[in-house]
Amino acid sequence: MAAGSRRIARVLIDSPLPQLDRLFDYVLPDALGEVTPGVRVRVPLRTAGRVVDGYIIEIDEEADAARALSEVESVVSAVQVVPDRLYRLARRAADRAAGSASDILRLAVPKRQVRAEKAWQPPSAAPAPDAEQLARAAQVLAEYDGLSELIAGGGRAAVEAIPGPQDGGLPRWTAMFAAAAAVTLAGGRSAILVVPDHRDQELVLAALQAVVPDDAVVRHDARQTNPDRYRAFLRTLAEAPCVVVGNRSAVYSPAQAGLVALWDDGDPLLAEPLAPYVHARDAALLRQEQEGSALLLAAHSRSTDAERLVQHGWLQDVTAVRRVLPRVQLSTPQELEQAAQRVPTSAFNAVRAATAEGPVLVQVARPGFSPSLVCAQCRTPARCAQCGGPLGARRRGAVPVCGWCGRSAHAWRCPECSSEQVRLASSGTERTADELGRAFPGIRVIVSDGTHPVTHVDSRPALVIATRGAEPLAEGGYRAVLLLDGARMLQAPDLRIGEACLRWWSNAAALAAPGAPVHLVGVNGPAAKALATWSQAAYARAELEERAPLHMPPTARVAQIEGIPASVRTAIAALAEIGIPAAAVLGPVPTADDGRVRALVRFAYGAGAAVAATLRAAVVADAARSRRGRGRTARASLSVRLDILEPEI
Repeated sequence: MAAGSRRIARVLIDSPLPQLDRLFDYVLPDALGEVTPGVRVRVPLRTAGRVVDGYIIEIDEEADAARALSEVESVVSAVQVVPDRLYRLARRAADRAAGSASDILRLAVPKRQVRAEKAWQPPSAAPAPDAEQLARAAQVLAEYDGLSELIAGGGRAAVEAIPGPQDGGLPRWTAMFAAAAAVTLAGGRSAILVVPDHRDQELVLAALQAVVPDDAVVRHDARQTNPDRYRAFLRTLAEAPCVVVGNRSAVYSPAQAGLVALWDDGDPLLAEPLAPYVHARDAALLRQEQEGSALLLAAHSRSTDAERLVQHGWLQDVTAVRRVLPRVQLSTPQELEQAAQRVPTSAFNAVRAATAEGPVLVQVARPGFSPSLVCAQCRTPARCAQCGGPLGARRRGAVPVCGWCGRSAHAWRCPECSSEQVRLASSGTERTADELGRAFPGIRVIVSDGTHPVTHVDSRPALVIATRGAEPLAEGGYRAVLLLDGARMLQAPDLRIGEACLRWWSNAAALAAPGAPVHLVGVNGPAAKALATWSQAAYARAELEERAPLHMPPTARVAQIEGIPASVRTAIAALAEIGIPAAAVLGPVPTADDGRVRALVRFAYGAGAAVAATLRAAVVADAARSRRGRGRTARASLSVRLDILEPEI
């Protein structure tokens, strides 16, 4: 260090306040000794009059010793928890979503565990698959056209996963994920495998046992204890490559990634519910562009977001060398009307024949017995007198219970005809189990839903009644799959409900044994035909073509601006200055009785950086104006969210 100069630490403060989302200069005292970027520190914050946490992002020298700067109070730990690549990813993700980098880092960096940190010893050698494991992995990847070369070259792909179980009983897509991780690990780089929930995580971990050494696998999920999660985080900071398996926040793992793979990117569980609401798919795309790693978006059913990237040439379309198509049969609404029953004769006979050989999967829309009731006389939906929620029945003849507030409606009376009698209007898992149990006497009936989770069933004959997403794995695959309530699922008020239903049905059909029949009951529209022909990518393309004239996502990006009317008008005016036309703004409209309003802004992807920067500047300026007292703020008068989900539009 030159004479007369001093060390300067540029610190990112861990704070949700938008006006603090920048690097602050602090003097790094000589008493702290050698300090490296990325460590946790404590620094004074003058505006708040207190000491706050932060991360040193950069260290520099400054010759101007006269500039008034505060000093770093202390170094919390010598561990570099925020390496440069993680900060750059957090900064890019936050800028794209008009959010704060500290909010992203809060998802990526767990709280410090002192005992775990002191006892931690990095691995002495880099684990790698042996020759036999690599041969097994290469055999699995050879089932997909050009996938091995794409991973080796750091390419990007949307992969159509092969449906059905493999020899070990696990879904075939898990073997593909494990094989891709094995070859990446053998190349000396880490692999990050991101799945929607813990069920998928357990399957991937089981598949990795066949091709990856155990000491190379790092588990990342919210169910871990704090020390276990911190130890896993420290392992990803080590130079030795590893395979990270986790939920949506695992995409920010600081490991030096050679592969990032997402399973079923259309699953809403991969959408981050915390600010700045960055979807795991978007973070993975940013990470791939930054690090040059391979990127795989794999699923049984193609999301419109992934298909848009395929159409623009950003993702390569990868399919199996030899496609395996489930045997899907459609039962039309007319067939149900003629039979006057919930399950048509053809599907009923298929289930009867399949139960003689093994388990049969029956997918329904809702859990419980009868989630909704109607007036027995005029068919008016029965609603709770207290909150207006739907009334349901937990069993036949039971007192109606509100599905929202849980109150019992002992003296319910229809507001239209004054009748006191209700009628079961829907069938959940328990009612379906009751009906099919009487139709198939002597056959085991297994219910799997959020209240009664089941992960695996054996190969003995059984009827497995499950809600979408809760279907257990069956040993050897299901001998038949019956998809009920399709018409009810398609009635949900969601712009992507057809895409979502096709994803639910495809994932259930993929659990069938080779050659087993799959019956979709009561639906014959485009989504049903896409399932029958196993052409989910074509359905996604058609959806994109229909949305493009309306500028609806994902053909365009959408920002939500909410706040007091004056703040929202100021933000909209700022957007007009950068060329966003008034026709692209929907609203503002009142949101509630608190005087706040909401507006939606549609804009092209090419304008994303300018729109995000403009809206972020508006939020920062508004937050600075509304600050009250010593660092405290009233409720934010302006909030911004980009890439909102369609049900919220």
